[in-house]
Amino acid sequence: MTSIRTIMISSALLAAASAAAGLIAPAAAQSGDMSFFLTSNGPGNGGNLGGLAGADKHCQTLAQAAGAGAKTWRAYLSTQAADGQSAVNARDRIGKGPWQNAKGVVVAKDVADLHGASNNLTKQTALSEKGEVINGRGDTPNRHDVLTGSQADGTAFAAGEDRTCRNWTSATAGAAMVGHSDRIGLRDDEPSKSWNTSHPSRGPDGGCSQADLKSTGGDGLLYCFAAN
Repeated sequence: MTSIRTIMISSALLAAASAAAGLIAPAAAQSGDMSFFLTSNGPGNGGNLGGLAGADKHCQTLAQAAGAGAKTWRAYLSTQAADGQSAVNARDRIGKGPWQNAKGVVVAKDVADLHGASNNLTKQTALSEKGEVINGRGDTPNRHDVLTGSQADGTAFAAGEDRTCRNWTSATAGAAMVGHSDRIGLRDDEPSKSWNTSHPSRGPDGGCSQADLKSTGGDGLLYCFAAN
């Protein structure tokens, strides 16, 4: 009787392990298919991301840790014309789409859809590379301000008033345009609901320090897209 009971228990444990393995496998596959995420953390130096190259590297590193490092990842960031260099538009850096999050949910079919009224970017779909929901308005701490430096159509701001923390090289003076990943703000208007162009950063350190970004509900987070 004892041996039969032991066999039954062993069989049950084996079945449970097999079921667990079956549940884990699709999650891993979905992670590999991920082509969009909101970073779980920022580089930690405010608006100084090390330029576009440093921001792209941050996206690539997080994607690699999540099992999606085979793709070429780009940060959704624009730069402004300065020092003889032309502006760069965020919309031109991120590939053609479609893009899906870590759970396999499509957030946009293509560049036009991403910048249109029907995109599927919400607090519940703008997941981190780990498949986690990022804190928004009403959560503690609020982390919904996402660095973009971009206008609503994904293009760069004109040269002049800084909207990119000096093209992502300043952690003090300047300002960065941010979007709201949860599409919620202080008012019921389009900027408050914008995922990519809600308001400029500000604060006592000049607008681009890590402390300044946190003070208005951010953490130096980035949108990352697979460009291939």
